[in-house]
Amino acid sequence: MTTLLPAKFGPYGGQFVPETLMPALTELEAAFVASREDKEFQAEFDRLMATFVGRPTPITHARRLSEKLGGAQIYLKREDLAHTGAHKINNALGQALLAKKMGKPRVIAETGAGQHGVASATAAALLGLECVVYMGCVDIERQKPNVHRMELLGAEVRPVTSGTKTLKDAINEAIRDWVANVNNTHYLLGSALGPHPYPTMVREFQSVIGREARAQMLADVGRLPDTVIACVGGGSNAIGVFSAFIDDEDVELIGVEAGGSGIASGKHAARFGDPSKARVGVIHGTRTMVLQDGDGQISDTYSISAGLDYAAVGPEHSMLRDMERAFYTSATDAEAMQAFSTLCKIEGIIPALESSHAVAEVIKRAPKMRPDQTVLVNLSGRGDKDLGTVLSEGHRFNI
Repeated sequence: MTTLLPAKFGPYGGQFVPETLMPALTELEAAFVASREDKEFQAEFDRLMATFVGRPTPITHARRLSEKLGGAQIYLKREDLAHTGAHKINNALGQALLAKKMGKPRVIAETGAGQHGVASATAAALLGLECVVYMGCVDIERQKPNVHRMELLGAEVRPVTSGTKTLKDAINEAIRDWVANVNNTHYLLGSALGPHPYPTMVREFQSVIGREARAQMLADVGRLPDTVIACVGGGSNAIGVFSAFIDDEDVELIGVEAGGSGIASGKHAARFGDPSKARVGVIHGTRTMVLQDGDGQISDTYSISAGLDYAAVGPEHSMLRDMERAFYTSATDAEAMQAFSTLCKIEGIIPALESSHAVAEVIKRAPKMRPDQTVLVNLSGRGDKDLGTVLSEGHRFNI
């Protein structure tokens, strides 16, 4: 069988799954590879991306924010304007089409912030598929609007009460479901992680972000950005925008993790930022950088943003970091909340708290750059889903 890309990213990636799932992964890889050459599949995908998702999403010159900060000119890639309000719909729609092509009438998904759950439920409703979404109880409480949206779209939301009751545990339950129902079910994994071919497949479906942004910067600005910034949970929005610039060595790539209450506090999800906990390990079918305790157990994580508190990062990000092609930093809850407030009041855009971490980094970085330089920020989603968190927690950050 011909594969689109190798199953590993340097020493990372691979397939660490129960034997029961190997036939499903082989079938999925074959279907994905075939879809790349299937003109009918590609035409349908492109049609839906244009007429249903609303692509291409624009880039916006954040003129007032650029003036306020001084230094570089800031541009936003507006994935918040895609249907369902985030980049997640790109991958969800692609995988749902593959599920239908493979004859799988049922899809399952995991979600943290709820955006992938909403995107999966949306794609399933569009294509007539049954959809079950696993979501941690903690995330259900802080993302209630998205829970209601999933249910309105016909999906069943199954609460997860084990472990930290967040994204990691939702993935555990989704995998258990997949093992039990592998013959009629496709696991619509939401980020660029998991066993091969998921990291490659998700990156390919999300690469539309980078391709559009690259062309838009060349058309509107006349050259490529000096720096591209994106938040990194599992890493799908970041790898999607990075993918178009990896070969452009003059373009700096910056991923921003969840610094939570600060690295020293231990309450964070900075997989690259905490050398006391970060080490290579295997989680959810892939080998990558994982936060672990001294006994090698997965560490608890924390972030005010439900979509960034995963204990690991996609394997391609681990490779890019080793290669020093991409650099990773973090933003604390306080910095993300201030960035959220700033973008609302200065540009009239309400960003997701995940995306606010990337905005926090540009607020630090842009004033140190020259006025003739440009920064492109991937605004991965909108913040409607986070208003409850902002209203309940904002007083702690003077928001």
